[in-house]
Amino acid sequence: MEEEQEQPISPDQYLKGRGAQFNPRNRFLKNERVREHIEAIDDWTEHNIATVYLEDQAKGIVNKVESPDVGMFYSMNPYQGCEHGCIYCYARNAHEYWGYSAGLDFERKIIVKKNAPQLLRKFLMNKNWQCVPISLSGNTDCYQPAEKKYKITRQLLEVCNEFNQPVGMITKNAGILRDKDLLQEMARKRLVSVLVSITSFNEDLRRAMEPRTTTAKQRLRVIKELSDTGVRAGVMLGPMIPGLNEHEMQRIMEAASQNGAKFSAYTFIRLNGAIKLIFHDWLYKNFPDRADKVWHLIENGHGGQVNDSRYGVRMRGEGPISDLVRQQFIKYNKLYKLNAERWELDCSQFRRPGEQGKLFADF
Repeated sequence: MEEEQEQPISPDQYLKGRGAQFNPRNRFLKNERVREHIEAIDDWTEHNIATVYLEDQAKGIVNKVESPDVGMFYSMNPYQGCEHGCIYCYARNAHEYWGYSAGLDFERKIIVKKNAPQLLRKFLMNKNWQCVPISLSGNTDCYQPAEKKYKITRQLLEVCNEFNQPVGMITKNAGILRDKDLLQEMARKRLVSVLVSITSFNEDLRRAMEPRTTTAKQRLRVIKELSDTGVRAGVMLGPMIPGLNEHEMQRIMEAASQNGAKFSAYTFIRLNGAIKLIFHDWLYKNFPDRADKVWHLIENGHGGQVNDSRYGVRMRGEGPISDLVRQQFIKYNKLYKLNAERWELDCSQFRRPGEQGKLFADF
């Protein structure tokens, strides 16, 4: 894909439409060209280039999730990297494994697993597969802009529907409504549930923090339309960032409930790996008046540091700041009757094409 024909951007300018503003060093690469000390470079410019889709023939699509605190056993991600550009996204670090940066590369170089539907079919046909729900978008958003062109997520859902393989989904893109017909069919068999991520009703904050995502109003519409068609939908409040959006928790949960949300989840901000550098740069450029306060509040929510890799703690934080967020979440869950019902995806209907006929042929 060709670069946009725009003027080079100097170091003191802001790349609009992007979350990260630079490419931090990739810890896995010994030799690379990075901009770490702007003041030491006399003539450095950064082009605001267009997003590039890198088509890949993947070796696998379903991954076992070892972490006990993310609520999933297996996940599949048709895209690596995400054009949404959310500044806090934990998936940024994974882009380094592909030889790219967690910064601008993560938003501008999207790896497309074109053979994902075929890989999923092969995986589900394996007789060793004991059906449990698979999370679609455990890492990057499966309805990011690339989906409009490639339609891989739709194809994955079609395979799951054919096998009666249950799927849990999470997205912040209204593009999911394109597949409302298929999701409704799966919902009738209790094969799908959808979490819609909403982090703020403040549009100025949303545009800065999640530059290429749809508005919170549109995300509420997604919850309502899915719920109205019988798809079990919920709201993900993640991440909650003290000093930026944690005060909106009640408003978000109330609005989601009014639009048909039946369940909810949340995470507390954590800044592991390169995300620490990217978020710090973004925070001080966008909110210089409160950046110090927000940074220290995040530190206070993780025992004095902004990063945390401990299972069972990392997604919720620890200390008075994170405890306050957790208490709010519990309170408003009860108030708005979210997570009030016991509900599970149905794994009992799973079948491989042709197995039923083979069963009768054996008699």
